[in-house]
Amino acid sequence: MTPLSQLSPDELLFRNTVRDFARTEITPLVRSMDEAQKFEPKLLRKLFDLGLMGIQVPEQYGGAAGTLFEAVLAVEEISAVDPAVGVLVDVQNTLVISALMRWANDAQKQKYLPDLATKLTGAYALSEAASGSDAFALQCRAVVQGNGDYVLNGQKLWITNALEAGLFLVFATLDPAAGYKGITCFLVEKDTPGFSVGRKEDKLGIRASSTCELILKDCRLPATSIMGEPGKGYKIAIETLNEGRIGIGAQLLGLASGAWRHAALYARERKQFGKPLADFQAMQFQLARMAMEVEAARLLVYNAARLKDSGAEYLKEAAMAKLFASEVAERTASLAVEVFGGAGFVKDYPVEKLYRDAKIGKIYEGTSFMQLATIAKLTIPNA
Repeated sequence: MTPLSQLSPDELLFRNTVRDFARTEITPLVRSMDEAQKFEPKLLRKLFDLGLMGIQVPEQYGGAAGTLFEAVLAVEEISAVDPAVGVLVDVQNTLVISALMRWANDAQKQKYLPDLATKLTGAYALSEAASGSDAFALQCRAVVQGNGDYVLNGQKLWITNALEAGLFLVFATLDPAAGYKGITCFLVEKDTPGFSVGRKEDKLGIRASSTCELILKDCRLPATSIMGEPGKGYKIAIETLNEGRIGIGAQLLGLASGAWRHAALYARERKQFGKPLADFQAMQFQLARMAMEVEAARLLVYNAARLKDSGAEYLKEAAMAKLFASEVAERTASLAVEVFGGAGFVKDYPVEKLYRDAKIGKIYEGTSFMQLATIAKLTIPNA
């Protein structure tokens, strides 16, 4: 039986290419982007040029015609250097492009996919002030006009990529009386009158990744801006987020892998009592346990991605991958800080940032409690 972590020659080449790019091009920018809380535009251009912003887009639309698994490899390797860059690439591929490929009509695909593969960043706008884990308690309203246009009013919060994005997948309630069945997905371009990006959040971690509110005030859209069908937005959101959990699992896996690597290298270089820290059995055991947990997270994430690509059921596996990877990321980053000792508590070394970045993993794209609820539902037999 082939191990889940074994890569084909093409996958290995792709992973190594992304790894080299991340360590060469992203590493010098990590600290400055974190302190400025701003994504470097030149880096965004390089991500497009390398094809990392349209991995699953078919060749006919200018994309790489890759798989979800390849997107997972890219997010993992980028996040080992900077999870803030990893989440930008993840949202673009596993949420925005994934939703368009599955639900957009031919005209919408022709209009947006070529640009998403080459120059256009996307954002996924579901969350609101009263809509977190209860994702469909939406207050953003869409009202159909006599001429067939729709007018949107409302506010979105916690929207990743908001400052960089030119296209937003906005979920709004068309028929409040229908509950979640009244939710509709709209494709909203950034320059649409009545649409604006509001306050940027000042965050604990992944600070280079923009997280902002969106404001829709009498935002008028033609019927052609609806993706899927009116009232089918809930289905688009659920199925896209299920896949997105695998991407976030990859981000957290990469974070944990990067933290472990920094800790292991430092333990070999740092000397105490006349020998490297890595020569002490207690340190060896700690690093060994960290490596074991990172590999376990990798197997869960890779398995979920392989299942999705094969067309098999993957909901339970995606929840397990996201949950476990978030726990491993937080634990590994914390232990990495301890390996560094006092040096790990300052910004001169990368583990301080990885520790801050790890916390969000248990919160966004489904909290740990929501993942546990999904796992329980799909594993515990009915009475």
